[in-house]
Amino acid sequence: MAKFLKLRLGVSDDPTALQPSLSDCMEAVVLHSEPLMAEVLKGLEAAVLQNGPRRSAALQSPPIRSAVLALLERLPEVTSQFRVELSREIYHSGGKDDNNGEVLRFEDLKLFEDADLDQSIEVARAQQEVSLAVDDVLPGLDSLISTLLGWRTIQPGLNPLRPEVFVRALQSCLALKVTDAPVRESLITPAAGLLGIQLQKIYREIIDWLKSSGVEPAVPLGGKVNKGHAGTSVVSDTMAKTLLTLDKLRKLLSGDFDQQAPKRDFLHTVPASMVALQDLKQVDVLVKRLEQRAKQEPAPVVESVAAPAQSLQSDEPPRMGHQLGAEVVRLMFDNLDHDARLLQPLKRQLRAMEPAVLRLAREDSRFFSDRTHSGRQLLDVIAQRSLAFPSESHEGWRRFMDSVDDAVHWLSGKVVDADVVGELIDHLQAEWDRQDKNVHARNAEAARALAHAEQRNLLAQKLAGDFEQVMEGLEIADFVRDFLRGSWSQVVADARLSSPDGSDDPFGYRALVDDLIWSVQKTTARRGRSKRLAQMIPGLLAKLREGLERISYPPELSSRVFDGLGALHHAALQEGRDEDARAAAQAAADAAEAAPSQFSDSGQEDVEPWLAGREAEDSGYVGGDSVMPEDLGAVEPQPEAVPLAAGAELRTGTWVELMVNGQWLRVQLTWASPHATLFMFTSPAGTAHSMSRRTLDRLRGQGLIRVVADRHVVDEALDEVAKAALRNSLSDKS
Repeated sequence: MAKFLKLRLGVSDDPTALQPSLSDCMEAVVLHSEPLMAEVLKGLEAAVLQNGPRRSAALQSPPIRSAVLALLERLPEVTSQFRVELSREIYHSGGKDDNNGEVLRFEDLKLFEDADLDQSIEVARAQQEVSLAVDDVLPGLDSLISTLLGWRTIQPGLNPLRPEVFVRALQSCLALKVTDAPVRESLITPAAGLLGIQLQKIYREIIDWLKSSGVEPAVPLGGKVNKGHAGTSVVSDTMAKTLLTLDKLRKLLSGDFDQQAPKRDFLHTVPASMVALQDLKQVDVLVKRLEQRAKQEPAPVVESVAAPAQSLQSDEPPRMGHQLGAEVVRLMFDNLDHDARLLQPLKRQLRAMEPAVLRLAREDSRFFSDRTHSGRQLLDVIAQRSLAFPSESHEGWRRFMDSVDDAVHWLSGKVVDADVVGELIDHLQAEWDRQDKNVHARNAEAARALAHAEQRNLLAQKLAGDFEQVMEGLEIADFVRDFLRGSWSQVVADARLSSPDGSDDPFGYRALVDDLIWSVQKTTARRGRSKRLAQMIPGLLAKLREGLERISYPPELSSRVFDGLGALHHAALQEGRDEDARAAAQAAADAAEAAPSQFSDSGQEDVEPWLAGREAEDSGYVGGDSVMPEDLGAVEPQPEAVPLAAGAELRTGTWVELMVNGQWLRVQLTWASPHATLFMFTSPAGTAHSMSRRTLDRLRGQGLIRVVADRHVVDEALDEVAKAALRNSLSDKS
């Protein structure tokens, strides 16, 4: 298959003849999906043969052997199905950095059935096998594919040929062709290992093909390519023990070791603790702690009639529920302590809050299952606000930390319960609102201005289409068409939106369009034309200037229009004059008509949205050129932030690093227009930076906008450790 692939990809041909596109790469891989699956099935066949050199003891059971032989008997059908699944993944979801790769999320765990969790583990186990096989070549492929996608920096999550795409296709294919779940679970790991071996060959040949064709690799984020960046993990001795540990925890938390003990406190904490513990990276460390305590601590006094008879059996379980809850909280703080986005002084203060949070979790198990619990909310609001400050020297940091210090003293000086913490959150929010009062007022005014601008631009686009229909088939100079579709459509739209009585043309600006078109037509009847023009032109021009001034349209943008109109009208008024005067006037008119159009064939949609001077000033509007550094190569990478994926939508509240005037700024998306054509970011100091979608996409494509956090820090930390816990649970169940 490898030789065939090389011939197909053309590595041996002239490398400069035709540079391949991303579509070419995807097509080549799909073309070889059937031989790829055939190789996987042949490898499975060799593993199930009793006397074969590649015999695998784990695959010798009759059901597994029968399943593999059945797949081989239907080889064309199975390989064809794999091609269908792979095509779907590559073309419909492979290029999106969606949640398909995220097998688990903390908040979703409580909704999972056993089958869902088993499937997640099944896919993750396969992902690990493939990742280990391709880990050495995947960074090189990611860098080249990112270039084909138009990115300057490596975007592993956008690679439509990334390993998880093949894993999902394999899992989907086996799910359809092997209906016995235990057998499928036994086959998925060895099949993924075989898939990884073949995929490594394909990756190497694609890399050779692209490099030999002159494709330059994208710049690594942070200036260094790290193996394993695509979610791979190295299996250690600790991880090898993890599954047994997780099984022991699940049995413990389900009450298997607590049948003879009072369950009031334990059951109060178990459901939420079980969910959280399944998500914690240090879960094996927790088991060791619990085992040590079980040996060292004395047996609790069980106030029960049956206590004497049960004393030998109730050594530790009565306290296990609270111990587990306490460990969950401690491990959560450990993960926050390792978050690089949180500054060290804040981490120390969060640690100081840990005892109070421990008491909250002990008293109310909803802390684990309800993300709106006041204890969780306290951590959330503090951590989220801290993201405004990239360093301790940043303006406002000291004032923020003073409020956090006050919160720590508040918690240490009171009997802590949910109501007390709720009062503390209200106190913090009130203090921060007082600090941000002026900022909120400015942002609200800027948002109103931007909302009006979006409405006006959208209505102007519609009016521009109407004006184009009116001009269809008429001989009209391009600059006049541009003026009506651009500047004047804004004037008419603004007048209509601001009409006090709701009329469509309160100032007669729409009616003026017909007069303007008549005044510049070449085919208009000549009889009486000059006399009518002489009467019309002064009022026409005055009305045009009035409308443009009303929306504060920049004179430099409309001066060309008035110069051109003056030339056309002057030529039309030369009827009856001497030949030389008419010739000179006509030459000036011809020159005005020959000026190039500012619009593309697709119309106004390709033009940057226009904002009036006050609108742009109030919202800190930045054009596409002002946000681009003069030297892209000199931009210092921000390794803690993640470039925004193409097609991904920013949510209000998202913190980003934004390149403005060649400098990185920490800003938050505080407003997006209803139709997502305008966006406003605000710095911690309250400075607004608004931009159009076109500018945002340009920044996105150049890697000059990077997400710091688009979700709550506590939620993100739990999601990450959930995925780590899943990877740690990939060995066979005991």
